[in-house]
Amino acid sequence: MMVDKINTRQTIGDFIFQLRIEKNLTYSGLEELTGINKSVLYRIERGETKHPEFKTVKTIASALKIPYQEIIECYLEDENRIDTLFEILNEIMTYEGNFSLVQKVALRLLQSPGKETEESLQRLFNFAANVKEVFLKVALYEVIIEYSRGHGVMVYLAKGLLQKYLIERLDFKRLEQTYQESQEILHYTDFLSREEKITFYFRMGLHAHNTKKYKDCIKHCNEGINLENRDTELKARAYLAMINSYSQLKHYDMVERCLDVFERFEYAFVSEAAKITRAITKARKKEYEIAIPLLRSYMNELSNNYKISIATELIEIYLQINDMKSIAELLEKELEFLPDNPEGPHTHSAIGLYYRQKGAYQLEIGLVYEGIQSFVLSMNAFGKINGSKERDEFMSQIFTYFLKSNKQFELQYINMLKELYSIFYWNCS
Repeated sequence: MMVDKINTRQTIGDFIFQLRIEKNLTYSGLEELTGINKSVLYRIERGETKHPEFKTVKTIASALKIPYQEIIECYLEDENRIDTLFEILNEIMTYEGNFSLVQKVALRLLQSPGKETEESLQRLFNFAANVKEVFLKVALYEVIIEYSRGHGVMVYLAKGLLQKYLIERLDFKRLEQTYQESQEILHYTDFLSREEKITFYFRMGLHAHNTKKYKDCIKHCNEGINLENRDTELKARAYLAMINSYSQLKHYDMVERCLDVFERFEYAFVSEAAKITRAITKARKKEYEIAIPLLRSYMNELSNNYKISIATELIEIYLQINDMKSIAELLEKELEFLPDNPEGPHTHSAIGLYYRQKGAYQLEIGLVYEGIQSFVLSMNAFGKINGSKERDEFMSQIFTYFLKSNKQFELQYINMLKELYSIFYWNCS
């Protein structure tokens, strides 16, 4: 007869007794298998030992071939010792398929009557900070969040939400979803420390920029700047995101005002970023006689990190002034500025914009097949950061071209657009 699923009221002694009888083992037989004195086994089964040591129970479980998760769940029913629960939690970190089990042990730890709620939350929070596996770290923060929410412990609700957000914001395919979820933290910022607030506002500002929420970016970055009195790298990057947001909103006076502050930061990326931003600002203001020479010179002077953005900006200018020859010359050097191993939402976005501009140029000169092919490459890049807005804009741009040009919408183009959609959904899944 097989043991039924554990009844939540069953003690560890009852469980061991059941299995010992099923396997037709005497106390002496189990003693031989485990090396544990039969008197100890007897007291555990009879319930005289209310809280047997975890290592003892593990040894018995191994001898009786009890599934690991079942013995842990049963053991948790009567275990309140905080140190023992942390011992179990630490051990199951290496157990395969441990996600739900980790959360069960963490919750039991918080429910233990031996410690004050905030003390247990703090200890679990510290434990989570040292966990290497990202999905397990998130699992622990989720327990902290829900327990804190249910018990009105706002400090650890805020801390848990922040740490979970700082991990999940790195998943480029969920940028929009993670940004929306992070809005809850805004209700609990009063419960965060000054340093936590600074980190949150700056990271939210960068996140808002990457999801094209430019007004949000400016708002969050300003919140962080008002709190941070040091010249940190994160503050410098927040300034740059804010500058780019002002540029997208066509507030060029604010771009130049913030650039004056940004250029004072002493980080390696600042000088190049300031140069290209000033040149692009001239281009956006249609001061092409200044912008074009600057951008062309920067294609040779600046590091590879910026060359694709410079190329994209130049193509846009050349399209505006109908200088197709200069675009063709630029595209001949494509291998010199395309990133080899793109990382981060900014780089994927830059690649997507470049191929979009290249596609617009190819359609303009009648290279329809090549143009749609460039749009597919653009969508491939944007798909890595879930660029659904860009996908819709591409489709509109392509259909507008066919309507205006009166060209036949051939089957091969339909198949290419199907590929565009499949690439997007594959990357976003």
